[in-house]
Amino acid sequence: MTKVLQNVQMLDEQGELKTVNIAMADGKITAIGQDVTVAGAELIEGHGLIVAPGFIDVHTHLREPGFEHKETIATGSASAAKGGFTTICAMPNTKPVPDSVENMQLINGLIKDSAVIRVLPYGSLTKDISGEVRTNIEELKAHGAVAFSDDGVGIQLASTMYEQMKDAAQHDMVVVAHCEDNSLIYDGVMHEGKRNKELGLPGIPSICESVQIARDVLLAEAAGARYHVCHVSTKESVRAVRDAKAAGIRVTAEVCPHHLLLEEMDIPSDDANWKMNPPLRAADDKDSLHAALLDGTIDCIATDHAPHTVEEKCCGMVGAPFGIVGFETAFPLLYTQFVETGKWTLKQLVDWMTVKAAEIFDLPYGTLEVGASADMILIDIQKEQTIDAEGFVSKGRNTPFNGWVAKGWPVLTIFEGNIVYQEAE
Repeated sequence: MTKVLQNVQMLDEQGELKTVNIAMADGKITAIGQDVTVAGAELIEGHGLIVAPGFIDVHTHLREPGFEHKETIATGSASAAKGGFTTICAMPNTKPVPDSVENMQLINGLIKDSAVIRVLPYGSLTKDISGEVRTNIEELKAHGAVAFSDDGVGIQLASTMYEQMKDAAQHDMVVVAHCEDNSLIYDGVMHEGKRNKELGLPGIPSICESVQIARDVLLAEAAGARYHVCHVSTKESVRAVRDAKAAGIRVTAEVCPHHLLLEEMDIPSDDANWKMNPPLRAADDKDSLHAALLDGTIDCIATDHAPHTVEEKCCGMVGAPFGIVGFETAFPLLYTQFVETGKWTLKQLVDWMTVKAAEIFDLPYGTLEVGASADMILIDIQKEQTIDAEGFVSKGRNTPFNGWVAKGWPVLTIFEGNIVYQEAE
């Protein structure tokens, strides 16, 4: 059946808003315009709200299979839908790991059965994400791997990364890296800076991340590979990516909302809801990330949604797992802190969360145009509310943003022409 989303404000190429109606049928957008009407269509009233493409998150953890006490594909995808996401890429640190055709088929089946939006699974670069035995990139690509990563850990052996980059290049697949030299972690739980000393907690130096990026961009150059850096957090990492791009190396990078919004001195106490990897860095690192996003060194924003149980996060940073949830708060936090304050335009923020992410992996999503998948969201930029972790759809409550007040909330999410989230009246 044809549906028409009517009376909505859509951003044009110049970032100006214009009132349109959007018709959709068979999961695709069929018409966009001020006068679009379809006899007998189901009408969805937009109330003059802003319509945007469904957000794309290229870095998420859904925990299923193996860790369903933290999150499931059902709860994670529903949480993403509430946050305005219609396409998410699921990292391979599950149990079993998608390191074989059998395991990839298992995960594809779980996604088909449970996901309310589009979930694209990563294949792992090594067996059991151990950094040792290489996986078969050709086989995993044929069974739906969107890209390849051992996210959660850095690949320590340069030869392993180089050989997998060469294979990935042969099959035009992106190698996606969590960059961390294990010999430089020093059992740290937060950034090695000023605040960790005040709290008496072991620190992770910035060089732990940046040295592996510097290694990998040179390996990518030698292998002719497409290389994407996860959750960039330091000024040295920004410099390595910027220099690599200037040299013509095919490197892209993402930044997480929390690294744009927070820095080490914001951490109030030994509270594991402030523990993530990479950790919150220094103020000048945060400033460097802002500049890198604006000048194109960093390509997109990704949440690194990483749910854990309350019990796992209740007893201080030492011993607690790394990670925070992000689906349901990403857009309003960024809109409030950067668009409302005039530092970014609305179009910049939407692009960093849609088309810029899609371009990295050649995904045919993230735009509102005739023929595109009917993935779209309505955003109420006037709506202001307090973040309440107890109200999350995600199983995870682990956020440092509980109690923050934010504006600009997604209130309706449409995936392939069907409403998958609608705010209660």
